[in-house]
Amino acid sequence: MKNILKTKTKPKTHTHRDKPVNHAVFSPPTAPRGPRPPPPAQPPLLLRSPRAMEVVLADTLLSRCGDRAALLRALSAPLSAERAEALRLLLQRLAAGGPAAAGEAEALRRAAWEVALERCRPLLRGGEGAAGSGERVRAARAARGALRHCVQLCGAPLAARLARDALAELAAGGGAGAEEAAVEALVAAAPRLEEPELLSRCAAAALALVREEGEGEAAAALVAGRLLPALGANGAALPRVWEGLLGAGGAPRAGRALLALSALADALLPRGPAAPGLDARLCPRFWRLVQEGLTERDGLCRKRARYLLKRALDLSGGQRAELRCPPDGGHEPSLFWWSAEKNEQLLQFWETYILIMETLEGNQIHVIKPVLPKLNSLYELAISGDKDCWLFHPSWHVCIYRRMFESENKTLTKEGILHFLELYETKHLPNSLGFSEFVIGPLMDALSESSLYSRTPGQSIGACPPLGMRLQKFLATYLALLPEEEKGSFLLKFIQKMTSRHWCAVPILFLSMALASIPACKVLGTEGLHALRDVLQCTMITHQILLRGAAQCYLLQTTMHLADVEKVSFPEVSSFLLSLRPEESLRRDTLLWTELCSWLQVNDRCFRKSVTSDVERQETSSLCQYVRSLVGEYFKTPASERENCFMPDWFEAKLVSTMILLAADVEQMKNKYSGKSNIEWIELEAFLNPLLDVLMKLGSNAYIPTLKTDKSLQLLLKLLQTRWLKCSNTQDDEVLFFMWKSLVTPVESILEFVLRRLTTNELTTVGDLERCDLYLALIPEIVNLCLKVNWKKMTPIKNFLSSLINASIHNLQERNSEKEPKVQEQIRKVASMASLAAVCKIMDGRLEAHLESLPSVDALKKFISFFEFNEVLKKPCYIEEKNSLCEETTSQGWGKVVARYVHDQWVCLRFVLNSFATLAQGNEETSVMSLSTVERSKEILQSALEALSILPSDQVLPVFDCMKVLVPKLLDSSEALCIEAFDLAWKTISSLSNTQLIFWTNLKAFVQFIFDTEVLAVAASAKGQAYTKIKEIIFKLIDLSTTKTGVFNVVLSHCCQSWIFPAVDERSALTNAFLNAGNYSELITEACVFGTVFRKDQRHIQDVHAFIENLGEKCAANVVIESTNRDDHYIRICAIKFLCLLDGSNILHKTFMEDIFIKLLDKDEVVSRSKTRYYANSLQHRVKNRVWQTLLVLLPKLNQNFLCGTLDRVFQAGFSNNQASVKYFIEWIIILSLHKYPQFLDKFWGCFCYDEEKLKKSICTFLSVLAHFDVILQNTSEKKPALRKALIVVLQWCFSHNFSVRLYALVALKKIWGMCRMLHVEEFEALTPVIESSLQQVENMHGTGNARRNWQRIQDHFFFATFHPAEDYSLETIFYTLPRLSELAEDEWVPLSKFDRFTDIPLPAAFQWCHSRMELRDLKRSDWSQQDMGSHSAEADSQTEWTDVQKKIIPWKNSTPSLDLEMAFQDRAAKLGKSNSRLIVVASLIDKPTNLGGLCRTSEIFGASALVVGSLHYIQDKQFQHLSVSAEQWLPLVEVKPSQLVDYLQQKKTEGYTIIGVEQTAKSFDLTEYCFPEKSLLLLGNEHEGIPANLIHHLDVCVEIPQQGIIRSLNVHVSGALLIWEYTRQQVIKQKQQQ
Repeated sequence: MKNILKTKTKPKTHTHRDKPVNHAVFSPPTAPRGPRPPPPAQPPLLLRSPRAMEVVLADTLLSRCGDRAALLRALSAPLSAERAEALRLLLQRLAAGGPAAAGEAEALRRAAWEVALERCRPLLRGGEGAAGSGERVRAARAARGALRHCVQLCGAPLAARLARDALAELAAGGGAGAEEAAVEALVAAAPRLEEPELLSRCAAAALALVREEGEGEAAAALVAGRLLPALGANGAALPRVWEGLLGAGGAPRAGRALLALSALADALLPRGPAAPGLDARLCPRFWRLVQEGLTERDGLCRKRARYLLKRALDLSGGQRAELRCPPDGGHEPSLFWWSAEKNEQLLQFWETYILIMETLEGNQIHVIKPVLPKLNSLYELAISGDKDCWLFHPSWHVCIYRRMFESENKTLTKEGILHFLELYETKHLPNSLGFSEFVIGPLMDALSESSLYSRTPGQSIGACPPLGMRLQKFLATYLALLPEEEKGSFLLKFIQKMTSRHWCAVPILFLSMALASIPACKVLGTEGLHALRDVLQCTMITHQILLRGAAQCYLLQTTMHLADVEKVSFPEVSSFLLSLRPEESLRRDTLLWTELCSWLQVNDRCFRKSVTSDVERQETSSLCQYVRSLVGEYFKTPASERENCFMPDWFEAKLVSTMILLAADVEQMKNKYSGKSNIEWIELEAFLNPLLDVLMKLGSNAYIPTLKTDKSLQLLLKLLQTRWLKCSNTQDDEVLFFMWKSLVTPVESILEFVLRRLTTNELTTVGDLERCDLYLALIPEIVNLCLKVNWKKMTPIKNFLSSLINASIHNLQERNSEKEPKVQEQIRKVASMASLAAVCKIMDGRLEAHLESLPSVDALKKFISFFEFNEVLKKPCYIEEKNSLCEETTSQGWGKVVARYVHDQWVCLRFVLNSFATLAQGNEETSVMSLSTVERSKEILQSALEALSILPSDQVLPVFDCMKVLVPKLLDSSEALCIEAFDLAWKTISSLSNTQLIFWTNLKAFVQFIFDTEVLAVAASAKGQAYTKIKEIIFKLIDLSTTKTGVFNVVLSHCCQSWIFPAVDERSALTNAFLNAGNYSELITEACVFGTVFRKDQRHIQDVHAFIENLGEKCAANVVIESTNRDDHYIRICAIKFLCLLDGSNILHKTFMEDIFIKLLDKDEVVSRSKTRYYANSLQHRVKNRVWQTLLVLLPKLNQNFLCGTLDRVFQAGFSNNQASVKYFIEWIIILSLHKYPQFLDKFWGCFCYDEEKLKKSICTFLSVLAHFDVILQNTSEKKPALRKALIVVLQWCFSHNFSVRLYALVALKKIWGMCRMLHVEEFEALTPVIESSLQQVENMHGTGNARRNWQRIQDHFFFATFHPAEDYSLETIFYTLPRLSELAEDEWVPLSKFDRFTDIPLPAAFQWCHSRMELRDLKRSDWSQQDMGSHSAEADSQTEWTDVQKKIIPWKNSTPSLDLEMAFQDRAAKLGKSNSRLIVVASLIDKPTNLGGLCRTSEIFGASALVVGSLHYIQDKQFQHLSVSAEQWLPLVEVKPSQLVDYLQQKKTEGYTIIGVEQTAKSFDLTEYCFPEKSLLLLGNEHEGIPANLIHHLDVCVEIPQQGIIRSLNVHVSGALLIWEYTRQQVIKQKQQQ
């Protein structure tokens, strides 16, 4: 306005700053000149601001203008930014003025109409905007205001015209600019609209923009910030908007709805007296929306929801009126209510509630945890006195937990879950449907996070995690509180939720355990059983087999505890049981099987009968009846022409065999309970008779359907693979023994059938190879059966094997005359080779059967010796065999058939190589066999290399076994070929490292090949390339083990067993296997220090494994799943047990141990040199710790001469900067060495002769040794000279400048002086008063200060008070107790139970050093140097509720969280009720984002008007954002580069600012004495250089902070914060004084 006046007036002779106006310039030519009104009164001094002056000028102009309408028209053409601002101000004053004369009012309305439609609307669309974007924004803002005032002048007609035009523009589209212009027009029109149709259309358009997703965010914010408040001011429009927001259909999503409601808060929740109309507090949908917003992931949504809640509470508390929101339905309490009588109780509840919700915004556990106990007080307020109903709707509590569950801070999530689960243990809460839905929804979603199931720091390894225990108690308690009719539906939904997503193994395990811990109740029917089966299938995904097996066990127990047997049938139960894997959970030799049998026996006649059940024999139990019908149905084979094409699925055979065994065991259990001694096994016989009938006819009846024979043999195989029960004698398992006696009867018939099928032309297709596998799998089981039950049956077995060998050799020797082989011929060859391979495996595995004496075995060996290995079968022609469906499939997978054929060749060769030392033994007739053994071995090894390249990786196992025999013979003569074999074998193994199933068996074969005793010995004797290659492979395997746990275990276990317990056979009898240990000592050295630092998730899985293993036989998975010993601890355990077995009197053992000792000392020195300082529990710390643990184990086995030469190196290690645990081990070794050999004391005294610089870090180590001087001198007869020397040494260190050194010296002095007094050493009587008074003074020094506490603590420390170096020497102390007491990480504690569990290497029978003394074992871990935690800290933690908590102040009154996108930072802050000061903080010289972020936060909190930075790019820095915590969104930031600072400071000086520098100068003021002006600019210096010299002379004043310390320098953020606070403090005092 002032600019307009300056350009349009002609100054007279006045010299006053505000020059008079030439009114003629602004008046239309035809305007009459009237008398001038008196000038307006001067405004008060407080209003004389630029804004107030503009108002005065506008009023003066209007009062002196004759034609105001003409003035408006003249000012609006053309309409620039400045003119628009002037026009807006004039219209505002006209609209605010009183009523004008009729004629003038009509003229003003016409002028306003023209200005609105012809000037303001086009300007809003951008048609007449200024060139610059800033000018355009100014013009648009002014046009918006002018348009609003035009509507005020013209009334409803102009409002209707604007609304119609704007609605048409919105319907037509046209981009963001047109949309914004239309919205602004509606904002101006909305308060004056009267037509119902237009009101409805406007409301609909506003809601449509609010609902618009994607790029509509800006439009939604604009509508919420401007249009909705305008509509809310129109009483007729508000109901329409309300219905659109919260109505039944088409309501926007929560975030947009909250945005709109926040904008309408003044209308819906007015702060004044209660107004008629809408009240949001009475709408349930409104409260549901607020609750949804409180738990949204978007922080702004949560802020809006809290704002609405606070506003509603503030309104309710102020009105104190009776209010109750109608309930949603049912018997649930009201979502919101208020009562004047309970006003205080309500305020207390909601104040606590909002405190909790706002504290959760901080996401910092140390702030939140003290507030959590207030949740308990919320429940006390929320439940009525008689404890039978909710006063406040429980969904409000659910919002708190949902907010905690969705936190990014997992610790907070865990705290929230534990608190919720604990509620039902500690409080009797009324039942609520909302809680059940919450448990099945958000709670279970939160429980899917594996990391939550971790141990607490105080728990021992293998303990159940707190969440697991709490979950068990919660589920049992919660279910007990539910009404009976709701239990089943709740559990069904709970179990179905476990199948609704991919759960990890750990959550599934603990949820299954919680289900299994529910007390028995019949609540699950068929649907529940199916849901549990679906969970079983979900658990099959994970690779953690032990966790998977344990989950299956608990799910079966859940079924037995919760299934309503009257609602489920036996087919459904059996289908569920078949989902369990016998190799992982349900096996016959487990307690789980016994528990299942007992459950079936108790509920035998209670199960629901299935539709197909046979009820003819009522005297039979339902289980037996079901199994009989199951067996009968199993052997029913439909007549079909294609019935012999495909093998039947194994599912039915598994089902029938499992149910037969279960029924038989249940019958035996019944007979045992009834006291029957002679059991007739009628039922079991009835089960087996259909099978025996078919088996007896196999040999004689060639017309039995193939499907029937397949099924009978499948069932037979499953029954023969049954496990024994846990009993001392196999015959005590009466069920299995009777079954085997029955099944041995048809052996001859079975063998005759199998021989016919394998040796004749009955197997003709690729599909028939599956039948071949079935037949061959039966043969070893039948051999085992006959060996256990009936030896007489071995004769037909031997005849069968002989016939099978001869026929197979004959088939393989046949040569096909045709060029194109037929399928039948090739399949016959494959079956024949597979038969020979099966026979070879039986003869390798069943030596007690003496099958090698069969005449046909020699023929087999001869045939294999001449065989051309890696012979492949040519793919047959399929043109002739297109006559049936099953023949069409024979062309598929021929490569697999050929691979199988080659694999079986090598199986046969493995048998031959293991049987003979040479291939050509006793036969030299042919030219091939006349070759030397070495040449033949070389040919076979080359064939083996070829086989490795052509065979799939999962079929190379027999090739490795053959190479193990061949390589030792060829290492001398064909080293290059052997090295090639090593490389190719390693390549094969490394390619398998990602396959779980076949990797370990192949790795074992690879290790047995590479690390065969003879291979290692021959390679080491030559010390050639093979020796180097093996060592290279050793380190490759160790490296692989760091990523695939368990690899090194296989290598080390094999080597240690073969070196210490060599297998004596013809090849290795002359080789001393232990020589290999010395030649490959790197293996033991690396094993002693092996172990990676696991990630947190890996340690977590190991903890859960340990927990399951600790359950023992209670969890069937521990019995069924074979322990693999793949834990990294077992590597060190194996190495330590190997070293413990060594004998110091054996020269080989002695040399080896000395070599290991030296190499371990070398490794320690390498680690010490690589890092002079290393962190606790780092890999370097752990390696050093393991080194000294191993040295301690070896120490008693070393002789005096060797120890004399190496003790100096031990002393040198003591001079290093070591972590506490390493220091203790070094001290222990020194003490034990001097204890065993006191003559080394002279060497020890030499350690004290170095200068103080070298000793200052290590002297405490040697003083600690002297603290155990009684143990050192235990075996010495002449103690006095040693005591004399010790006393002299210790006394000089009692006067050290270092407090810790003095403490250690005084501990040693106390020990040594006590020994002197006991021995009455007369030489020191003169020193007695001095020493004793000194010790007494130490005991009483400084009263109760830190020195006193530290002296007491070091005396109580375990190493000096409890630990005895000689009596506590044990494996448990070395590997578990001492690491635990010395603050090592838990994964470095190796419990003694693991030594017992690792049985591959036994401890020597005479080994006595196993257990720690009880006194040491019971100690709690602590360290004397640890800071004092205070005597009352434990009590504070145990309080149920903290007396005071941190409360975040979140301003909300006079504000709405919805923000105008174009609003300046100052306006935004003002809307939040924030008053900015006149302080500017200039931080352009600071370049660290952390300091800038902290300053931004401090400046915003204390209301600085602006923060000046060198670059606005800092705002995007993560470190800046982490420290500023969004303060940059609420504080104006200005960019002024350091080079522009001089100009900026000069500009601010002209604006009246005082430039204050934070710097120490000769004339600087003390901060405590300086009085800050209101307009202060605070200039902060650079972090390193402070304020540059070229800027200091621009400062008006320098202020420094008074300091008392030595450093004389504060962090720049801290300095700035101190000055900002001092400025704020002074201004607050001034304001109070003025008030």
